[in-house]
Amino acid sequence: MPAIVQETKTGKVLMLAYVNKKSLAVMLKKKYTYFYSRSRKKFWMKGETSGHVQKVISIKTDCDRDTLLIEVRQVGAACHLGYHSCFVHLLDVKGNIRRVTDRLEFDPKTVY
Repeated sequence: MPAIVQETKTGKVLMLAYVNKKSLAVMLKKKYTYFYSRSRKKFWMKGETSGHVQKVISIKTDCDRDTLLIEVRQVGAACHLGYHSCFVHLLDVKGNIRRVTDRLEFDPKTVY
């Protein structure tokens, strides 16, 4: 199921990931975000490599109960590219993608 991760302090959407039963069960128990990578077919903890973890504050579901909204306290950056949020690209009126001028919080070459 898709999970939208939102910073509780600012309301900023940080990322979207997917959960399965195992990752949700571990997340509820440990109070840190855990996900399931559909492409790698792997269970993972956010920040396991970078140390930029997400402390779970609350987990809500939408009215159809098929999407989660996870409110977190973000430690460091949420994006593996080094930005605070994964949503750093902007579409112009023609549909062209350009990078938003968010500042890097870390150099991804030093972590990955």
